[in-house]
Amino acid sequence: MPSFDVVSEVDLQEVRNAVDQSNREVNTRFDFKGVDAVFEQNDAEITLRSKQEFHLKQMMDILRQKLVKRKVDISCMDIKEPEHNLSSARQQVIIKQGVEADTARKIIKKIKSSKIKVQTQIQGDQVRVNGKKRDDLQQVITLLRGEDYGLPLQYINFRD
Repeated sequence: MPSFDVVSEVDLQEVRNAVDQSNREVNTRFDFKGVDAVFEQNDAEITLRSKQEFHLKQMMDILRQKLVKRKVDISCMDIKEPEHNLSSARQQVIIKQGVEADTARKIIKKIKSSKIKVQTQIQGDQVRVNGKKRDDLQQVITLLRGEDYGLPLQYINFRD
């Protein structure tokens, strides 16, 4: 019985490379001379630190550019509000991984409302889709690509 999985995965090594490139650019840019601005990464969490909130916005633009160049979908970024006090400012960016339960339910509801003859089930942080015909599964992929769920979706483990 043909099947495939709907997942949302981000290559954290590419994210790490983008953060390193962003740090290098901040260290060499003229408008950041004398400013203690740095990107820090801890697994799927990136922290931007600077003296002023204005610099955080510039740093966010740099990070987005570097992620796009490394082919990381920026819709996986969950950007928190900047926190600032008198001497410093910081901002958290969380890289979302996996399909959350609410999003998975929306995906399943969309598939079921399309009347395509497939079965769906949630397996942890992914959605498994089974069908009798390969064409039905391809229709489901086309249907899901036309929707926006707020995170990048990949379709893996396509089996006949």
